[in-house]
Amino acid sequence: MKLYNTLTRKKETFVPVEPGKVKMYVCGPTVYNHIHIGNARPFIVFDVVRRYFEYKGFDVTYVQNYTDVDDKIINKAKEEGLTSEAVAEKYIQEVEHDAKGLGIHKATHTPKATEEVPHMVDMIQVLLDKKFAYEVGGTVFFATRNFKEYGKLSKKNPDDLEAGSRVAVDEAKINPMDFVLWKPKKEGEPSWPSPWGDGRPGWHLECSVMAKRYLGDTIDIHCGGTDLIFPHHENEIAQSEAANGKPFAKYWLHNGFINVDNKKMSKSLGNFFTVREITEEFPYEVIRFFMLSAHYRSPINFSRELMEAASNSLQRIQTGAKNLIYLHEHSALESMTETENTDLKRLESFKDKFEKAMDDDFNTADAVSAIFELIRFANTHVTVSSSKAFIQKVSDALQALCDVIGIDLETEEDILDSDIEALIQKRQEARKNKDFALSDKIRDDLMKKGIIIEDTREGVKFRRV
Repeated sequence: MKLYNTLTRKKETFVPVEPGKVKMYVCGPTVYNHIHIGNARPFIVFDVVRRYFEYKGFDVTYVQNYTDVDDKIINKAKEEGLTSEAVAEKYIQEVEHDAKGLGIHKATHTPKATEEVPHMVDMIQVLLDKKFAYEVGGTVFFATRNFKEYGKLSKKNPDDLEAGSRVAVDEAKINPMDFVLWKPKKEGEPSWPSPWGDGRPGWHLECSVMAKRYLGDTIDIHCGGTDLIFPHHENEIAQSEAANGKPFAKYWLHNGFINVDNKKMSKSLGNFFTVREITEEFPYEVIRFFMLSAHYRSPINFSRELMEAASNSLQRIQTGAKNLIYLHEHSALESMTETENTDLKRLESFKDKFEKAMDDDFNTADAVSAIFELIRFANTHVTVSSSKAFIQKVSDALQALCDVIGIDLETEEDILDSDIEALIQKRQEARKNKDFALSDKIRDDLMKKGIIIEDTREGVKFRRV
């Protein structure tokens, strides 16, 4: 299995730190709003990476954090008239709702930054003791000049870097590239005690501490979006390796950006969409399938036309799976024929093509192509005259590959308009009684069946997708 390592800028054969085990850390969201499609991509692609390692027999420990203390959360709390803790908890629940809808397997550990502050204080003290950090008036900075390999991930030369848009300018710094490990308390903001006074940790520190605590000093794979390479991941490496005296991560995987209608996604351009907004038109499973239509390192373009194409392609796979179930139920022959035994060898070729694609830096686009080849094989070689044993073998092969990608092969039976109206009425009653959990469940259950409900001035309407 080969992985493209951002650290070396080349594909490398994967060799785990500990045989048979994979320790993965994925940078999670800052929880102040619903996740947008840019957030969704690393959720999905690294979930597939994890699934594939498990498919190959590895024991995977998967850590994805929540940044639940941050300026954005504090500002959101002021807007909503809530505490920072309440805002963070609210949006953690919303993230988990979307993650479940997207078919994301739960992480082994989902630590919150606020729960790890004492460990962050400990690491800062280690860095101070080792002369990799300094304190000025209650603020503790990391001294980048003292870490000789600073810039090795981003390939940036520290001498060429200037304080600017991605680097906080602060006259208290010895060097413009130094970054904050601890900041003093401000009125009305969350704070914790420390030897340097009450305050809170810098953003970069939390991932170094959480990775160490849950995975050890050296981990196998660290993942995140391309936008995190500098300064976030660069700073993580500096902190971790300076404090621990060991390599931080063997392999660094970064997913590409998402464009919307061939333009960079941004709020200023009005092409910024949350996952929840997209589910008003397309089910979660279609969003997931769309994200896997391109290699994870490549930029991907989001548009309504491409989402519709993804929906149609996913439907072809689900229809093929459903057809196999029907043929199995109506087959009169139990044991395989000689011809079917010969045809089984073809099944192995689809599996081989799938694994070859995934072994080549998790090429999900080619892996999905192998699944379509298997569907075409099933459509031409499996009939009502086929044996139950053969049909089951084909169905099992399809299920195994789709499980790795996270394609849900179960499709709901068509639901009658009268049943939809009854469920909408039940949802309205739940909302009236402020039972929003039941209201959301009814909406989500209908969405899974391809029914989108819309609240309009004329009342609640529904449409099929």
